[in-house]
Amino acid sequence: MTTVALPATGERPPASARTILLASLVGTTVEWYDFFLYATAASLVFPALFFPADDPVVGTLLAFGTFAVGFVARPIGGLLFGHIGDRLGRKRTLVATMVLMGAATALIGLLPGVATIGLAAPVLLVVLRILQGLAVGGEWGGAVLLATENAPPGKIGRFGSVPQVGLGLGLALGTGVFALLGEALGREAFASYGWRIAFVLSVVLVAVGLVVRLRVLETPEFRRLATSGGLARVPAVEVFRTREHRRGLGLGMLARWAEGASFNTWAVFAISYATTTVRLNKVDVLLAVTAGALLMAALTPVAGALADRYGRRAVFAAGVVAFGVTVLPSFYALRSGSTVLATVVLVGQLGIGYALMTGAEATLFAELFDAKVRYTGMSLVFQGSGVWASGLTPVILTALLAAANGAPWAPGVYLAAVSVLSLLAVLAMYRWLPTARR
Repeated sequence: MTTVALPATGERPPASARTILLASLVGTTVEWYDFFLYATAASLVFPALFFPADDPVVGTLLAFGTFAVGFVARPIGGLLFGHIGDRLGRKRTLVATMVLMGAATALIGLLPGVATIGLAAPVLLVVLRILQGLAVGGEWGGAVLLATENAPPGKIGRFGSVPQVGLGLGLALGTGVFALLGEALGREAFASYGWRIAFVLSVVLVAVGLVVRLRVLETPEFRRLATSGGLARVPAVEVFRTREHRRGLGLGMLARWAEGASFNTWAVFAISYATTTVRLNKVDVLLAVTAGALLMAALTPVAGALADRYGRRAVFAAGVVAFGVTVLPSFYALRSGSTVLATVVLVGQLGIGYALMTGAEATLFAELFDAKVRYTGMSLVFQGSGVWASGLTPVILTALLAAANGAPWAPGVYLAAVSVLSLLAVLAMYRWLPTARR
């Protein structure tokens, strides 16, 4: 395992690998639960509560627009917290992002609607969504580095996949809690106050995450840099100044396009499409997404192990190809109105195709940058591309469907083209990245 300097007398000994991975996993689970809870609410609750309109498509577009605002804030959070993480340490940053995310999410759960406070309601919703974006923008890179910079040789892919499991668990928790509340309370009670319970519950999850996260020390890699004086003065400047880092930034952002589009197609847009356009039962759709998320959580470490054996890019590329080939048939299956086919699509896309991408990408992006700018660089890749790859995907797909009079070929062709661009970016990495880091 990576050598860690022995603590001085009186200092707390380094945490075990299990504790480190648990801190990484719990943190990302809480962050993604909070962040994508908003996505589910934007599909089911927010259009009527915060953006009432005569045309339901307009209300949905406005709700998804505020969803996208969080993704615009994420690269800003990546720059801000990436700088702090590269200068002051990974651990401090991760504690700050968790507290910020929990507070913003709980406040959304307490926010009155338009009928109560007028236009102040959507304005405050956007502000809180921005705070969510800032928090998750800084969380992801630190959680990945907490795992990978403590990984034994030959197991970086496995360790790097652990915080990615939090994405599946967070999504499963969010959709699962919504499905449970919707079934237990009924439609009217859920729309009135039931959805708020899921948001306020974030306070409890954050408290649990902080207890675990405060037990770990700083990563050995950062401690080595701090001791040797190798910290970057302004990490973002060094990322853009160095040719290799610029190239990694550009190719990484293009490569991630398919991953971000895939997740937000099947975990966000598909919920709205299946329940409002196809008219499938809301609880059935949420349970299908929950099942897909749980399968994703189970198979993501498998993808991490495959990444150690066959290379990060090969595994990630396999997921991109699977997405591109199956996306159009999947849309037609959703449109059929069959709950069984919809379940197969959502479970298969999230649990298998997406798991291949997410299980390999953390280590893939971490290895694009030197340690002294790694937090900033990989955060910019993940969060910067998230603006169009993730945040705008539901808006784009909604608009394409409307323009094509509901025909699924339009979003299907768009997403297939995205997968081609991402695959080309992954293949281009082989031309310059060292063999040991492929």
